[in-house]
Amino acid sequence: METVKRGFLPKDKTEFGPASIGKLTAAAQELCFLLNRGYDTKSASTFIGNHHLLSERQRLALARITSPSAALEERRRKELFQAPEELTLDGFNTIITLEVALSGSLLLEGMDGTIRDLAGLRGTYRIVDKTVMAAGLLLSHLDRLKVKRARFLLDQQVSNSGRLRVLLLEKAEEHAVEVQAELHPSVDGQLSRLGNIVTADAIILDKCRSWFSLNRQIIAQDIPDAWILRLKGLEEIK
Repeated sequence: METVKRGFLPKDKTEFGPASIGKLTAAAQELCFLLNRGYDTKSASTFIGNHHLLSERQRLALARITSPSAALEERRRKELFQAPEELTLDGFNTIITLEVALSGSLLLEGMDGTIRDLAGLRGTYRIVDKTVMAAGLLLSHLDRLKVKRARFLLDQQVSNSGRLRVLLLEKAEEHAVEVQAELHPSVDGQLSRLGNIVTADAIILDKCRSWFSLNRQIIAQDIPDAWILRLKGLEEIK
Protein backbone atom coordinates (compact mmCIF):
# COMPACT_ATOMS: atom_id res chain seq x y z
CA MET A 1 0.00 0.00 0.00
CA GLU A 2 1.20 3.48 -0.90
CA THR A 3 2.94 5.50 1.82
CA VAL A 4 1.66 9.07 1.70
CA LYS A 5 1.87 12.16 3.89
CA ARG A 6 -1.72 13.31 3.57
CA GLY A 7 -2.07 17.09 3.39
CA PHE A 8 1.67 17.82 3.45
CA LEU A 9 3.13 20.79 1.58
CA PRO A 10 6.78 21.76 2.16
CA LYS A 11 5.92 25.48 2.15
CA ASP A 12 3.71 25.01 5.24
CA LYS A 13 6.83 24.96 7.41
CA THR A 14 7.44 28.55 6.36
CA GLU A 15 3.93 29.89 5.93
CA PHE A 16 2.78 28.49 9.28
CA GLY A 17 6.11 28.40 11.11
CA PRO A 18 7.18 30.47 14.15
CA ALA A 19 8.14 33.50 12.05
CA SER A 20 4.63 33.72 10.59
CA ILE A 21 2.60 33.31 13.79
CA GLY A 22 2.55 37.02 14.64
CA LYS A 23 1.23 38.02 11.22
CA LEU A 24 -1.32 35.20 11.19
CA THR A 25 -2.57 36.07 14.66
CA ALA A 26 -3.00 39.76 13.78
CA ALA A 27 -4.83 38.83 10.58
CA ALA A 28 -7.08 36.38 12.44
CA GLN A 29 -7.96 38.99 15.05
CA GLU A 30 -8.92 41.47 12.34
CA LEU A 31 -10.95 38.80 10.57
CA CYS A 32 -12.84 38.06 13.81
CA PHE A 33 -13.60 41.77 14.17
CA LEU A 34 -15.20 41.83 10.72
CA LEU A 35 -17.08 38.55 11.17
CA ASN A 36 -18.61 39.85 14.40
CA ARG A 37 -19.94 42.81 12.42
CA GLY A 38 -21.74 40.72 9.87
CA TYR A 39 -19.20 40.48 7.07
CA ASP A 40 -19.27 37.13 5.26
CA THR A 41 -16.19 34.95 5.56
CA LYS A 42 -15.21 35.03 1.87
CA SER A 43 -15.18 38.81 1.43
CA ALA A 44 -13.63 39.43 4.86
CA SER A 45 -10.90 36.85 4.23
CA THR A 46 -10.11 38.43 0.87
CA PHE A 47 -9.84 41.90 2.39
CA ILE A 48 -7.67 40.79 5.33
CA GLY A 49 -5.59 38.50 3.14
CA ASN A 50 -4.81 41.29 0.69
CA HIS A 51 -3.93 43.67 3.51
CA HIS A 52 -1.45 41.23 5.09
CA LEU A 53 -0.24 39.77 1.76
CA LEU A 54 -1.26 36.26 2.80
CA SER A 55 -1.02 33.23 0.53
CA GLU A 56 -4.19 31.43 -0.55
CA ARG A 57 -3.40 28.62 1.88
CA GLN A 58 -2.95 31.05 4.78
CA ARG A 59 -6.27 32.71 3.94
CA LEU A 60 -8.04 29.35 3.86
CA ALA A 61 -6.48 28.43 7.20
CA LEU A 62 -7.74 31.62 8.86
CA ALA A 63 -11.22 31.09 7.43
CA ARG A 64 -11.28 27.60 8.96
CA ILE A 65 -9.96 28.77 12.33
CA THR A 66 -12.18 31.80 12.91
CA SER A 67 -15.92 32.09 13.57
CA PRO A 68 -18.23 34.90 14.66
CA SER A 69 -19.10 35.01 18.36
CA ALA A 70 -22.79 34.21 17.80
CA ALA A 71 -21.93 31.02 15.89
CA LEU A 72 -19.45 29.96 18.58
CA GLU A 73 -22.04 30.38 21.32
CA GLU A 74 -24.59 28.31 19.43
CA ARG A 75 -22.08 25.54 18.63
CA ARG A 76 -21.05 25.34 22.29
CA ARG A 77 -24.68 25.08 23.32
CA LYS A 78 -25.06 22.02 21.10
CA GLU A 79 -21.73 20.34 21.89
CA LEU A 80 -21.84 17.01 23.73
CA PHE A 81 -19.13 16.42 26.32
CA GLN A 82 -19.91 12.75 26.81
CA ALA A 83 -20.17 10.38 23.88
CA PRO A 84 -23.69 9.06 23.28
CA GLU A 85 -24.30 5.38 22.59
CA GLU A 86 -24.97 6.12 18.91
CA LEU A 87 -23.04 8.47 16.63
CA THR A 88 -23.37 9.45 12.98
CA LEU A 89 -20.01 10.37 11.48
CA ASP A 90 -19.01 12.56 8.57
CA GLY A 91 -16.82 9.79 7.18
CA PHE A 92 -14.34 11.56 4.92
CA ASN A 93 -14.15 14.64 7.15
CA THR A 94 -13.22 12.48 10.13
CA ILE A 95 -10.85 10.02 8.44
CA ILE A 96 -8.92 12.62 6.43
CA THR A 97 -8.18 14.76 9.50
CA LEU A 98 -6.78 11.71 11.28
CA GLU A 99 -4.71 10.84 8.20
CA VAL A 100 -3.28 14.36 8.21
CA ALA A 101 -2.47 14.09 11.93
CA LEU A 102 -0.72 10.74 11.41
CA SER A 103 1.26 12.26 8.51
CA GLY A 104 2.66 15.07 10.66
CA SER A 105 0.99 17.56 8.33
CA LEU A 106 -0.63 20.84 9.32
CA LEU A 107 -3.78 20.85 11.44
CA LEU A 108 -5.75 23.85 12.66
CA GLU A 109 -7.47 24.38 15.99
CA GLY A 110 -10.72 26.21 15.36
CA MET A 111 -12.14 28.74 17.78
CA ASP A 112 -14.99 26.26 18.35
CA GLY A 113 -12.50 23.65 19.61
CA THR A 114 -12.62 21.44 16.54
CA ILE A 115 -9.51 20.23 14.74
CA ARG A 116 -9.53 20.90 10.99
CA ASP A 117 -7.13 20.30 8.12
CA LEU A 118 -6.27 21.83 4.76
CA ALA A 119 -6.09 18.58 2.81
CA GLY A 120 -9.40 19.15 1.07
CA LEU A 121 -11.60 16.71 -0.83
CA ARG A 122 -12.41 17.63 -4.42
CA GLY A 123 -14.02 14.47 -5.72
CA THR A 124 -10.87 12.37 -5.65
CA TYR A 125 -9.63 10.19 -2.81
CA ARG A 126 -7.43 7.13 -2.55
CA ILE A 127 -6.75 4.67 0.23
CA VAL A 128 -3.21 5.04 1.62
CA ASP A 129 -1.27 3.57 4.53
CA LYS A 130 -2.55 6.29 6.89
CA THR A 131 -6.15 5.36 6.03
CA VAL A 132 -5.82 1.95 7.66
CA MET A 133 -4.11 3.47 10.70
CA ALA A 134 -6.77 6.18 11.01
CA ALA A 135 -9.62 3.68 10.82
CA GLY A 136 -8.01 1.54 13.53
CA LEU A 137 -7.50 4.49 15.87
CA LEU A 138 -11.02 5.71 15.29
CA LEU A 139 -12.70 2.39 15.99
CA SER A 140 -10.50 1.71 19.04
CA HIS A 141 -11.47 5.08 20.47
CA LEU A 142 -15.16 4.39 19.90
CA ASP A 143 -14.68 1.15 21.84
CA ARG A 144 -13.06 3.04 24.73
CA LEU A 145 -15.94 5.50 24.78
CA LYS A 146 -18.38 2.56 24.85
CA VAL A 147 -20.17 3.77 21.75
CA LYS A 148 -22.49 0.95 20.72
CA ARG A 149 -23.34 1.98 17.16
CA ALA A 150 -21.45 4.17 14.69
CA ARG A 151 -22.96 5.11 11.35
CA PHE A 152 -20.46 6.43 8.79
CA LEU A 153 -21.82 8.54 5.95
CA LEU A 154 -19.53 8.67 2.90
CA ASP A 155 -20.01 10.91 -0.15
CA GLN A 156 -20.92 8.47 -2.90
CA GLN A 157 -19.71 10.82 -5.65
CA VAL A 158 -16.13 10.75 -4.30
CA SER A 159 -13.81 8.24 -5.94
CA ASN A 160 -12.95 5.18 -3.84
CA SER A 161 -15.75 5.88 -1.35
CA GLY A 162 -16.81 2.27 -1.84
CA ARG A 163 -13.32 1.04 -0.97
CA LEU A 164 -13.29 3.13 2.20
CA ARG A 165 -16.69 1.70 3.13
CA VAL A 166 -15.34 -1.85 2.75
CA LEU A 167 -12.23 -0.99 4.80
CA LEU A 168 -14.32 0.42 7.67
CA LEU A 169 -16.60 -2.61 7.73
CA GLU A 170 -13.63 -5.02 7.66
CA LYS A 171 -11.83 -3.18 10.47
CA ALA A 172 -15.05 -3.07 12.48
CA GLU A 173 -14.97 -6.87 12.76
CA GLU A 174 -12.02 -6.43 15.16
CA HIS A 175 -13.96 -4.08 17.46
CA ALA A 176 -16.97 -4.06 19.77
CA VAL A 177 -18.71 -1.07 18.19
CA GLU A 178 -21.41 -1.94 15.67
CA VAL A 179 -20.59 -0.13 12.42
CA GLN A 180 -22.75 0.90 9.51
CA ALA A 181 -21.12 2.54 6.51
CA GLU A 182 -23.31 4.11 3.86
CA LEU A 183 -22.64 5.83 0.56
CA HIS A 184 -24.86 8.90 0.46
CA PRO A 185 -25.52 11.54 -2.25
CA SER A 186 -25.80 14.43 0.24
CA VAL A 187 -23.82 13.79 3.40
CA ASP A 188 -23.78 17.44 4.46
CA GLY A 189 -27.54 17.79 4.07
CA GLN A 190 -28.19 14.59 6.01
CA LEU A 191 -25.88 15.49 8.90
CA SER A 192 -27.31 19.00 9.11
CA ARG A 193 -30.68 17.55 10.15
CA LEU A 194 -29.35 15.14 12.77
CA GLY A 195 -28.09 15.13 16.34
CA ASN A 196 -25.22 13.12 17.89
CA ILE A 197 -23.01 13.75 14.88
CA VAL A 198 -19.24 13.88 14.38
CA THR A 199 -17.84 16.49 11.97
CA ALA A 200 -15.65 19.58 11.93
CA ASP A 201 -17.55 21.20 9.06
CA ALA A 202 -18.63 24.62 10.34
CA ILE A 203 -21.73 24.83 8.16
CA ILE A 204 -22.99 21.48 9.43
CA LEU A 205 -22.17 22.40 13.04
CA ASP A 206 -24.32 25.51 12.68
CA LYS A 207 -27.33 23.48 11.51
CA CYS A 208 -27.17 20.14 13.35
CA ARG A 209 -28.99 19.38 16.61
CA SER A 210 -25.94 18.22 18.59
CA TRP A 211 -22.33 17.19 17.95
CA PHE A 212 -19.36 15.48 19.58
CA SER A 213 -15.71 16.48 19.05
CA LEU A 214 -14.29 13.00 18.47
CA ASN A 215 -11.15 13.82 16.49
CA ARG A 216 -9.94 16.29 19.10
CA GLN A 217 -10.00 13.50 21.70
CA ILE A 218 -8.35 10.93 19.45
CA ILE A 219 -5.53 13.26 18.44
CA ALA A 220 -4.89 14.43 22.02
CA GLN A 221 -4.71 10.87 23.34
CA ASP A 222 -3.23 8.87 20.45
CA ILE A 223 -1.32 11.38 18.28
CA PRO A 224 0.05 13.83 20.88
CA ASP A 225 2.86 15.04 18.62
CA ALA A 226 0.47 16.12 15.85
CA TRP A 227 1.26 19.51 14.35
CA ILE A 228 -1.62 21.81 15.33
CA LEU A 229 -1.64 25.55 14.64
CA ARG A 230 -3.16 27.34 17.62
CA LEU A 231 -3.61 31.12 17.49
CA LYS A 232 -4.05 33.02 20.76
CA GLY A 233 -6.35 35.80 21.84
CA LEU A 234 -9.00 35.49 19.15
CA GLU A 235 -12.03 35.28 21.41
CA GLU A 236 -11.07 38.53 23.08
CA ILE A 237 -11.99 40.34 19.86
CA LYS A 238 -15.51 41.80 20.07
